[in-house]
Amino acid sequence: MLDTKFIRENLDAVKANCLARNVRVDLGRFTSLDEDRRRAITELEETRRSLNDLSSKMKGKMEQAEREKLIAEGKSLKAKIQNSEARVAQLEAEFDALLRSIPNMTHPDAPVAATEEGNREIRKWGKPREFGFKPLDHLELGTRLDLIDFDTAAKVAGQKFYYLKNEAVLLEQALINYALQALIKEGFTPVITPDLAREQILAGIGFNPRGEETQIYSVANTDLCLIATAEITLGGMLSDAILEEAKLPLKFAGVSHCFRTEAGAAGRESKGLYRVHQFTKVEMFAFTSPEESEKIHDKFLSLEEELFQGLGIPYRVLDICTGDLGGPAYRKYDLEAWMPGRGEHGDYGEVTSTSNCTDYQARRLGIRFRREGEKKPLHVHMVNGTAIAMSRALIAILENYQEKDGSVTVPEALVPYMGGIKTIKR
Repeated sequence: MLDTKFIRENLDAVKANCLARNVRVDLGRFTSLDEDRRRAITELEETRRSLNDLSSKMKGKMEQAEREKLIAEGKSLKAKIQNSEARVAQLEAEFDALLRSIPNMTHPDAPVAATEEGNREIRKWGKPREFGFKPLDHLELGTRLDLIDFDTAAKVAGQKFYYLKNEAVLLEQALINYALQALIKEGFTPVITPDLAREQILAGIGFNPRGEETQIYSVANTDLCLIATAEITLGGMLSDAILEEAKLPLKFAGVSHCFRTEAGAAGRESKGLYRVHQFTKVEMFAFTSPEESEKIHDKFLSLEEELFQGLGIPYRVLDICTGDLGGPAYRKYDLEAWMPGRGEHGDYGEVTSTSNCTDYQARRLGIRFRREGEKKPLHVHMVNGTAIAMSRALIAILENYQEKDGSVTVPEALVPYMGGIKTIKR
């Protein structure tokens, strides 16, 4: 969330940012709530001081009549405190809900547009392959090569779940190892995270854990939810911690399953593995000082590009516009890989994204750092990025590396992790 003082002092800028991001927030109500809340807190503190003064006064000697008068006054003050506490709690709850609905500020260079059509292409890498035959999509390839089974998964778990089989299992494990080895060389600490997290952690990262609009699976009769990304569990690791600046940045490579309801997601472009309820992902995450977050964000993007260049998959990079940004993101880049089976003639599809969330998540989670020689700690900046989401990487590999005879060539970078398998055949 944004700093309350910042919003108070930059109300016009916050209002303009909300408009640019298509977020409707009643900032007039926010301002009046802020005033009412602070006034109520001041009154509560004054009443508590009065009660403390009264308690001190009653320790001395006095006439019985005067003592009875003070006792009555004390009862009145206690009742007033009780009412004031209830009033403050009510105002705080409404104020906090409004505060959490205000998105992060936006990088001045991010394109301003209402919808994803306003995303700006920064660059392309690689040339889409020209096939001497009509390429198949990954679903048909996966079925013919006995790699993917949606029908059996639908019987067991429902639509949008799948079984990976045979060489597809090895491909997924190879992709995990390929990504981890690259990130470890860059100083990331590898972590396998829990697949569940508490609601307060999800809310701190910026996810809505329950309600009609949620994309999250929640566990009945608990405060636990299945995570949509390891961003949640990696970000939550250091909640309420105070770090030393000398130890920053802290960089983690998290492996986890990801679960998403994908409510409302349908259509030809979402078929097969592109939009599913469960997949495996390697996530990059950094806790950093404010001065370093943009540099680390750019580094995350370059690492995503290096991984897909290493796989030989053509892609393009998009600078995400204001109307397509998630609430916590200050700036976001997407990497879209070329998928020959997408649409009529092939198209780009999102495979990774990386976001600089500045101190927006850290403020909710209470993650701070202390500069040497300074007493007051500051909130860290938090940067996240997908190294590889396995399901969509599998799409790109199967479709780009298919051969006329129906086989699929394994990308050279993955062969060492595939036990020497170079070709997937029927």
